[in-house]
Amino acid sequence: MTMVTPQPLDQEDEEMLVPHTELVDGHGPQPVQGPVAFDGTPPIEVPQPMEVVGQPEVVSTAENQAVEEPQVTTFTWRIENFSRLTNKKLYSDPFVAGGHKWRVLIFPKGNNVDHLSMYLDVADSSSLPYGWSRSAQFSLAVVNQVHIKFTVKKDTQHQFHARESDWGFTSFMPLSDLYDPSRGYLINDTCIIEADVAVRKVIDYWTYDSKKETGYVGLKNQGATCYMNSLLQTLYHIPYFRKAVYHMPTTENDMPSGSIPLALQSLFYKLQYNETSVATKELTKSFGWDTYDSFMQHDVQELNRVLCEKLEDKMKGTVVEGTIQKLFEGHHMNYIECVNVDFKSTRKESFYDLQLDVKGCRDVYASFDKYVEVERLEGDNKYHAEAHGLQDAKKGVLFIDFPPVLQLQLKRFEYDFTRDTMVKINDRYEFPLELDLDRENGKYLSPDADKSVRNLYTLHSVLVHSGGVHGGHYYAFIRPTLSDQWFKFDDERVTKEDMKRALEEQYGGEEELPQTNPGYNNAPFKFTKYSNAYMLVYIRENDKDKIICDVDEKDIAEHLRIRLKKEQEEKEDKRRYKAQAHLYTIIKVVARDADLLEQIGKDIYFDLVDHDKVHNFRIQKQTPFNQFKEEVAKQFGVPVQFQRFWIWAKRQNHTYRPNRPLTALEETQSVGQLREVSNKNNNAELKLFLEIEIGPDLHPLPPPDKSKDDILLFFKLYDPEKEELRYVGRFFVKSSGKPTEIILKLNERAGFSPDEEIELYEEIKFEPSVMCERLDKRSSFRSSQIEDGDIICFQKIIKSEGKYRYPDVPSFLEYVKNRQIVHFRSLDRPKEDDFCLELSKLHTYDDVVERVAQKLNLDDPSKIRLTPHNCYSQQPKPHPIKYRAAEHLLDMLVHYNQVSDILYYEVLDIPLPELQCLKTLKVAFHHANKEEPVIHNIRLPKQSTVGDVLNEIKKMVTLSHPNAELRLLEVFYHKIYKIFPLTEKIENINDQYWTLRAEEIPEEEKNLGPQDRLIHVYHFTKEAAQNQMQVQNFGEPFFLIIHENETLADVKVRIQRKLEVPDEEFSKWKFAFLSLGRPEYLQDSDVVSNRFQRRDVYGAWEQYLGLEHSDTTPKRSFTANQNRHTFEKPVKIYN
Repeated sequence: MTMVTPQPLDQEDEEMLVPHTELVDGHGPQPVQGPVAFDGTPPIEVPQPMEVVGQPEVVSTAENQAVEEPQVTTFTWRIENFSRLTNKKLYSDPFVAGGHKWRVLIFPKGNNVDHLSMYLDVADSSSLPYGWSRSAQFSLAVVNQVHIKFTVKKDTQHQFHARESDWGFTSFMPLSDLYDPSRGYLINDTCIIEADVAVRKVIDYWTYDSKKETGYVGLKNQGATCYMNSLLQTLYHIPYFRKAVYHMPTTENDMPSGSIPLALQSLFYKLQYNETSVATKELTKSFGWDTYDSFMQHDVQELNRVLCEKLEDKMKGTVVEGTIQKLFEGHHMNYIECVNVDFKSTRKESFYDLQLDVKGCRDVYASFDKYVEVERLEGDNKYHAEAHGLQDAKKGVLFIDFPPVLQLQLKRFEYDFTRDTMVKINDRYEFPLELDLDRENGKYLSPDADKSVRNLYTLHSVLVHSGGVHGGHYYAFIRPTLSDQWFKFDDERVTKEDMKRALEEQYGGEEELPQTNPGYNNAPFKFTKYSNAYMLVYIRENDKDKIICDVDEKDIAEHLRIRLKKEQEEKEDKRRYKAQAHLYTIIKVVARDADLLEQIGKDIYFDLVDHDKVHNFRIQKQTPFNQFKEEVAKQFGVPVQFQRFWIWAKRQNHTYRPNRPLTALEETQSVGQLREVSNKNNNAELKLFLEIEIGPDLHPLPPPDKSKDDILLFFKLYDPEKEELRYVGRFFVKSSGKPTEIILKLNERAGFSPDEEIELYEEIKFEPSVMCERLDKRSSFRSSQIEDGDIICFQKIIKSEGKYRYPDVPSFLEYVKNRQIVHFRSLDRPKEDDFCLELSKLHTYDDVVERVAQKLNLDDPSKIRLTPHNCYSQQPKPHPIKYRAAEHLLDMLVHYNQVSDILYYEVLDIPLPELQCLKTLKVAFHHANKEEPVIHNIRLPKQSTVGDVLNEIKKMVTLSHPNAELRLLEVFYHKIYKIFPLTEKIENINDQYWTLRAEEIPEEEKNLGPQDRLIHVYHFTKEAAQNQMQVQNFGEPFFLIIHENETLADVKVRIQRKLEVPDEEFSKWKFAFLSLGRPEYLQDSDVVSNRFQRRDVYGAWEQYLGLEHSDTTPKRSFTANQNRHTFEKPVKIYN
């Protein structure tokens, strides 16, 4: 589940809700079980017995009532002789709410503050069962006994559990008010306290079985994918859609992680047939997402559109082509109709979902009313009706047809201009179970609509957003068969819910819980709801039999059924295996020299074996070890009398070697007993080495007798010419013997001549660094501290230096230890490997770029520029590696505490050291007589100025006249933020996020009069996308001179001439003065200069003349210089 910071409750005064601090009775100051007070107050003294406490009154429903729909319990506590209390703190008698005992805790003189402190406390917190948790909404009140309306009441909610068993208000009300007799809180020195408590049971989801309880399973959350899970559940429970997905052609050779159709088929199949929750990793991998994408929360509406567009594209040319349109596509008509002449303009548009206003609308019908509301175009806003000229007109939208499945996106988020931020609209907004879009004689329908189609819809699902504008959690209420039973799909959990929970409780607004017995304070118990409907899915009544159809195995391709059933069986086997694991011991047996021969020099180079790749026996713990030996005899064909088992031991230097043979006594024990004796880590594995002696006839022999003087050694042979290390066997030596005594035997094992001179090394350790030392052939094994399980590496003595890269065993093992396979990717294609190189972590910067240059057939390695990899975002880091800034390859690969194996490369046109002394700027030059700007890459020394940049541009472009002057502007999101001074150094200019624009300075700007103004002019539209500001700039901004007393009509003439806009189109444009994003529309007679303060042009981007018209420019994706903030990252499906 996605965590979200709770919104603060509306309160008159700002204070913290905190648990109180207390001591353990009779034991002096001690740490408490729960959190301490927020204000860091010292511990409170141990309370004395209460003086006089009145009898409390409790009114409640039955103690063991169902807590699915919480009832409010009201508790009244009368405290007499209140002003004479000497207790530091005081507990009420316990009362029952929601089947559990609670009590009120007060600090009559304040919890180290000059306010009354009051909390709700779990009465029996010390004896709560493990995992106990309850969510309570509660209010605490001090009753005003003179004027009930002055009662002080505060409410909150909290998740109570053993470690946080109390919660409330440290500063509830000032003590001066409480103890003032004239205020009415103490009458006859009696204080009356009330608590209203509503408890909702928290289901123990550790034991909860969604499939068993509901028949459905949930989806696992990958980090922040609850928004995707709620949408996928909604789509899955539209059976017609599910059937279409099943019928998309896939093959048995497809991999789910690379095929969206197969991944979605697999996911839907598992949702239909699994017993437990389903993972979505295969699907997100098929989207081309990495881990970073899975931890980035997106907008569910945006994902819905992107996913449906992608599926629509994947369905083309298949038997299910057009399914998305059939289910979700409707059409509406935009019209403008003249009032006084016979002229009407219409445009038909399709939609897959409708965005409905929430703010200012009480329900869905009010939103539809607003959607089709007629706008009057009159006065200065008349419509240009071609030959008829400017005319009064009506503008609006009517629906031609609605789709079978109607998706309504509720606009819960909008921009608040007063607070300059996005806000969530938590207003109450109702939606019906049945939605009649033919109401009031088809008021929403166009004249062209087919009136024979009955547009009566029934609610299928409600997607809910819980939280605020910057984060939250998504879940869905769905009734899969359109019955009265609703289900809540909340990531992995699926629960049965009633209609009230699915509908009314998702309207938003304030919730008011019913009181069973109003006491002195009968004000309703209210709290703001931050969970509310965000998307609604309705199904047309006439189409529901077709859409809520049967989907069974015959709809699923055979190869998919086979594949998924096999996966399910394997998963079930693993589950059973895990469930019975406590009854068994895994014995990993390294048997025969074949195991070592197969791995050493191939899979491993250090130590003897990878235990994960040896033969496993799963043996019940009570099995006698001798019986296990019979199993080994069957498996390996080695009779019991020829087997000798050794126990492996982990040494202090982190190596793992056979340590000693099992004793005869140990072999009489059970497998479980032996594992406990031999394994200090107490895991379920027992690792053994099986020693088998093979005779000349290849038959097994009895193991040789082993005395204390006998040492079992293992031998590896190194070939410096082939750079190979291989295992050549093991045998016993005498600890008193010397290496010279085994030279002949080793030469024989290696296939050398008997008199070959060889060098011997002891392989000691490899972590954290390699230690391999030459063995003195004249010293005894004992004096060299050689023992059972040690490894001796040997090789021919190298007589000529410089012949081999790694001439001896230590240098070769050092190479293997630091060897690194690096995946190189072009910076232009950051998701694809171009090639791999085997390098050493100790390679220098020059070594690395030289190897890359060789691979790319590049003569000059200094033209290679490398960029490191971010292991968390799975993207290139923003800054490349400077020339020789990284000493070794390892320095290039380390990202915090992780080591990557990816580097990105670029091939530069000049050497990197030279480039680093230069500054490269990407400048867009706007020709006076060309619409499209031309991008120029300007490369100059870092100490160059803006004037130098403009001089370079003059060499590259054609100017309107030879003496034309240029200027450089900084543009961001279609606004001009800066004119660069000619003397400004270019070293600190950033072209990564801002667009740099060069243009000629118009002659008229060079001769500004004393009353002339140079103003900013921007294009804008108010047709905003979801979650965006109402005013959206677009197009190319520009400067314009306005003269004193010049009217808008005069300015418009010059703007039309400058932009070369046809009369017909220009007549539709509106002009406004905008300050801080708020438009004030201008009339032709308005003097424009009066709206603009006289101020320097720098920083004037927040005041501009706005040209409002439709954006007809082709939409482009965000480029590097128009980056969104992280939380605005758009949803992309790459495959």
